[in-house]
Amino acid sequence: MSAHALYLGLISGTSVDGIDAAIVRFDDDDGACRATLRFGCTYPWDAALRARLVALGQQAAALTLDDLGELDTRIADGFADAARRALADAGLAASEISAIGSHGQTLRHRPQGRAGDGVDGFTLQLGDPSRIAERTGITTVADFRRRDVAAGGHGAPLLPGLHAALLHAPGEDRAVLNLGGIGNLTLLPGDGGAVRGFDTGPANGLMDAWCLRHTGAAFDRDGALAAQGRPDAALLERLRAEPWFSLPPPKSSGRDQFHLDWVEAALRGGETPADVQATLLALSVTTIADALRASQPATARLIACGGGVHNGALMRALADALPGVVVESSAAHGLDPDYVEAMGFAWLARRTLLGLPGNLPTVTGAAGPRVLGGIYPA
Repeated sequence: MSAHALYLGLISGTSVDGIDAAIVRFDDDDGACRATLRFGCTYPWDAALRARLVALGQQAAALTLDDLGELDTRIADGFADAARRALADAGLAASEISAIGSHGQTLRHRPQGRAGDGVDGFTLQLGDPSRIAERTGITTVADFRRRDVAAGGHGAPLLPGLHAALLHAPGEDRAVLNLGGIGNLTLLPGDGGAVRGFDTGPANGLMDAWCLRHTGAAFDRDGALAAQGRPDAALLERLRAEPWFSLPPPKSSGRDQFHLDWVEAALRGGETPADVQATLLALSVTTIADALRASQPATARLIACGGGVHNGALMRALADALPGVVVESSAAHGLDPDYVEAMGFAWLARRTLLGLPGNLPTVTGAAGPRVLGGIYPA
């Protein structure tokens, strides 16, 4: 396999705000990973399908087996369409892409099962990779999380290996923060110690859902709704009392845990939408800051990526909550914050095709390194 190759990463995250496509060139002749974003774009979901996926994420509906099969197909078609559009927009042919790395759309993520039922954990992503390979003519690698879960891990986060390859700096303790629907941290100690990582809880997901419900907008642009309110200290403490926050790593979560029904259960009535939004922003900030201080207190630099980077209120609040820490976008390091995660699934696809492990057991808690995903030839 060529050391200079193009891969296409696809992901739709917990916010279901679109399908991110990243075409990535990898160059590693000297053994070091160098990844260059050749093209990146976010393609919209069909509106009705997105509404269905959001509702499922909020536990607002059940699925029949026919529903499940139909969704698997429709999600795959959305991913295939995004891949084909990305190629057209980048001026590339399918034959120039070594493989697609498709994350799929997570419907449920319960790596430790449901409390008290005695059943092993699972994670479920839809988007039939055979269909993606058929419709694009490109070998597709998918289903990255379940092998790690089968090995006793959380199946998440999966990108700390890429973060370490691209953003580690000897002599400086760094952390990488993905501000997606759920927040997750990668800890990169400057002394060469083990890379660690874990989910921190809600990042944008709850704010997006609350904003959609009360304004009709899919997200709170630059924190405008939150800025109209004030954090409700009592509500914040009720939310922060969620036992999940005090669990030690490895830990992961998703929209099926942190959803609007969970927020509604903590309300006492009379709260304004703006005050709740301000409180949800404070929840994201305080839980991220607490987790970072507890896990790597000497962090000098926090490098943020994901959609939350564009929320100025969120970024300013993080900087205020972490005095002495440089809080900056991954753009400062040459990585477009909107496409780091999609780049990660291009990277994972390449690892799989090379027969290399994609997980870090120090992050996920798996029994050992594992080659992730399945390969679906074109």
